[in-house]
Amino acid sequence: MATVIRMKTAGDIGVLEQAETEIGRPGSGEIRIAQSMAGVNFLDIYHRQGLYPLPLPAVLGVEAVGHVTALGAGVSGLEPGDRIVYGGAIGGYASERLLPAWRAIKLPASISDETAAGGFLKALTVQMLMRRVYRVQPGDWILVQGAAGGVGSLLCQWAKRDGATVIGTVGNAAKADYARAQGADHVIIGRDADFAAEVARITDGRLVHAAYDGIGGTTLLKTFACVRPFGTAVSIGQAAGPIPKIDVREIGPKRSLIFARPSVMGYSSDPETYRPAAMETVAAIGAGIVPTIAKSYPLYEAAQAQDDLEHGRNQGSLILRI
Repeated sequence: MATVIRMKTAGDIGVLEQAETEIGRPGSGEIRIAQSMAGVNFLDIYHRQGLYPLPLPAVLGVEAVGHVTALGAGVSGLEPGDRIVYGGAIGGYASERLLPAWRAIKLPASISDETAAGGFLKALTVQMLMRRVYRVQPGDWILVQGAAGGVGSLLCQWAKRDGATVIGTVGNAAKADYARAQGADHVIIGRDADFAAEVARITDGRLVHAAYDGIGGTTLLKTFACVRPFGTAVSIGQAAGPIPKIDVREIGPKRSLIFARPSVMGYSSDPETYRPAAMETVAAIGAGIVPTIAKSYPLYEAAQAQDDLEHGRNQGSLILRI
């Protein structure tokens, strides 16, 4: 029997419950894995709240690390005992699970379970942003809203490595040093700051080539004002609340922006896209694009982990020990 954290209805953290369930043998093209660590992401919160509805009952979580315990028919390239990471598959808050074999990415010994569980899906999101949505070039200016968050901090690291000058925003002064340590060259403090004015000042009026907004709420429209004509504005989350309806005239023609709202779940749903992206992601983690693990929790404290993430009580990534 596997221990899982599931929900039978959408709602607050009180809807999460621990349960035991039978897993069964892997079918054709599947593997069975025993999991050691699972990542906690804002996406899990959106699923729990019903913002992105799931068929119910549902086991939450979309990334984890474990080792292969059994192979289904037709699986090649994996063996029992292999240590793997995956992302984009619902059901990560579990001691054991079945998984499509194509999602399993072998981990080198140099990457710990904690680092992989806390950073894989976030780094895969950054890989999508860097490679598919807007390919950052040396000399580019970028803006990262929420630079002290899990995705934001890795975005700062990756963009800095690729030669960009990074402007990061943080909610308070306590997070500013952390954002700088992640690669932010300039930090704007406070959710009520005049982002456009500050970005204009920092860039001598040129504004940024690309801006990434994981805050949502009323911040997204402010982010548009930070992007130069024909630059790219990317919405990657809504930690501050739902995004309001946007009049297309906010994007153009005056601003002439390119606007994107990509989904890492959609990006990772195609094996031909996912596997090379995931392998580059693991290589990037191995090369030092790594999360700060702020805190780990036992699996049964998944609700507390989500509550801490939702209310911004930690700097860095949160993981579940299984």
